[in-house]
Formats: sequence, C-alpha cells, structure tokens
Amino acid sequence: MDVAALAEAASAAAAAQKDKDKSEAKVRHADQRTAPADRATATPVADTEAVRHPTALPADQVEVRTLDKGQSLVPPIPRLGPAGQPAPAAPVVEAPAPTPVVPERVQAKAPPSAPAVVTAPVTRPAPPVVRKATRAPRPKPVLAKVTRHEDTHEPTSVEVHKSIHWDYEGPNGPARWGQLNPAWKTCDSGKRQSPIDIRDGIRVDLEPIKFDYVPTYFRILNNGHTVQVSVGPGNTMSVMGRTFDLVQFHFHRPSEERINGRGFDMVAHLVHKDLDGRLAVVAVLIERGDAHPTVQTLWNNLPLEQHHDYAPAVPINVAELLPQAPEYYTYMGSLTTPPCSEDVLWMVMKQPIKLSAEQIAIFQRLYPMNARPVQPDNERLIKASR
Repeated sequence: MDVAALAEAASAAAAAQKDKDKSEAKVRHADQRTAPADRATATPVADTEAVRHPTALPADQVEVRTLDKGQSLVPPIPRLGPAGQPAPAAPVVEAPAPTPVVPERVQAKAPPSAPAVVTAPVTRPAPPVVRKATRAPRPKPVLAKVTRHEDTHEPTSVEVHKSIHWDYEGPNGPARWGQLNPAWKTCDSGKRQSPIDIRDGIRVDLEPIKFDYVPTYFRILNNGHTVQVSVGPGNTMSVMGRTFDLVQFHFHRPSEERINGRGFDMVAHLVHKDLDGRLAVVAVLIERGDAHPTVQTLWNNLPLEQHHDYAPAVPINVAELLPQAPEYYTYMGSLTTPPCSEDVLWMVMKQPIKLSAEQIAIFQRLYPMNARPVQPDNERLIKASR
C-alpha cells in the first residue's frame, strides 16, 4: 500500500472541492483541547485497487480538519498480528490538560473596628439668669476710737463716769467709792484690794517676765483722772504660761504702791488682758532723774482738753518704759479705781525708771494727786525675786 500516494490523492480531492464551492464548505477548527472523539483517528485503508484508482468524493463527504500540535498527515501504519491480522491500534493516551494555577486569594484583614463610643446625652445647662447687680452702699469708714478706761484698767463708758462722778479727794473720794454705785461695792467689801504696801515678801526664783513690745502708733487721752495711752495690737507679755496683750498704760502721782513703806514720785501702770479676759498689770515705779525720751514724746502730744484724744503720726516703743533689771514683786489684787474688780495679777518691778523734774512737773500740773491710798494686805502671799 502506497501511503504517500493515498495522502496526496486525498489532499488533491480536498483542494479541488474547496475551489469548487467555497461558500458551501464548512470549516471547523478544532480546539487544542478538543475531546478525544473529535481528534483525528485512523482511517481504514481501502483495498489496493481503490487506492490505485482514486475517485473524487462528493464535497459533502469531505471533512477538512486542522491538525493539532504533534499530529501528522500520515495515518498510523497498522501493525500485523501473528496471524497476519492487523494488530489493534494502541490506545491514544491523552496528556491531562494542565490545571490552571489560580492564585490564592489573600483575604485582606478587615481593619480593627473602632471601639463603640457611647455618647451620653448632652444636657445643656440652663442659661444663667443675668441679674442686675445692685451696688451696696459703701460703708462709712469707722474711725478707731479710744475706749475711755478712765484709770480703772477695764473699759467703762464716759457717760457713767460723767453721771456718777468719783474723785481722789472730797465727798466722792476713795472712802465713798463703794457707796456711789452698787456695782462698785467691792471697793468697800473686797478682801484683795490694791494698792498695798509690799512688805514681808518671800524671796524665790520667779519666772522672768517675757516682754514682746514693738514700735507702735498710739492714741493719748486726758480722761479727767489720768493721762492714758492706748496702743496698737502686737505688744504682748508672757508669764506663768499665759500670754497677755497690752491694752493701755497710764500714770499716777504719787505712786500708789509702796515698797516697805517707801513711796515714789510717780508710777506707770501697764494694763494687759488675755484671751479669757483676765487682767495683768505691770507697775513701773518712777523717780526723779534724767529726762525720759519716750515720756517726752507723750507730753509733746497731750490733748489740749479733757476727754479729747489725739493720735499723732509718731510711734513709740513701750519697751523703753521698762527698767533694765528683771526682778519684780507679785501678788493678787484688784483695780485701783472703781469698780475695784479683784482677781488681777500684779507685778511690780523692783527697779524704778527716771523722769526729769520738768517732766514730773508737767504731769503734776494736770493731776497733783491721783493715787488711791494703800489697802490692807489681809495676809496675802507676796513673792519677790531674789
């Protein structure tokens, strides 16, 4: 069998038919992945005579196929078996179509969800009520007034002293103070009255008095019984575990206190009060000597009339009225003027200070004598620094 001649005849027949009726030719192109049934198969070979004398096939019986890659126009040569029969064709094993590689989808991670925000209901405050400001009337400045202590060491009103007049001499003198006013009966009946003649005191180690006086402005008053000087706050005295504020000081002539029967030209009484209202009086004895600058400042600013005070623009330091020596006498007594209240702590400095004769004479001209007589000691305990 001439295989080449058979193939050439088939090709010639196909070409002739194609030229004859192009419009009727139906060409089907096989896909590379055509199923095995659509692919070219072995065509049975006719006998030798048909091959030698080929006859043109009708156009509708001719099928033109496009060869796949690797296929040949030459049909496979059949193999003969042992009995001269054609061997069965070997099955065509189709290579498995490559599986397309689908790229694995990378699932994008969802962004972390934001934390849920719980919004509280907004409560809007009510609009403020605008009220028209009413300006309060400006208070009138209150001028500091000196309390008239007279020389009682405790505050009393001027009206009382004007309506109930008391004096150091005459019918309204010390012997009748307790009869002028029922509130003053202690002046007659009291058992611990002041001043006293300090005698027979026991000598002990007394606690030193701690004075804390600072420069201060002052107000000076001629109250009809003495010259009284009021000072500002911040001047204190401490003794026996208690602290007292200096309230005022004033003068007597001659001295009310006596030491073993001896009197002095004058005395200054420094009146203190603590937070509980208890009184403590420091007595500074005065004798004739050199002029005292602090006392001169006071005399320079004396008011011209009684019951009128004056506040000069100059300061004083009460510490300059104290003697250098710290020793003193102490006992429990009373005020030396009405209402003669008792339970007053007295401390009488042993060392006197000095005023000039002229300074003593200035006070003497105002008050020749303003001292209460000494009172019975009634066996009171008196201590003295040793």
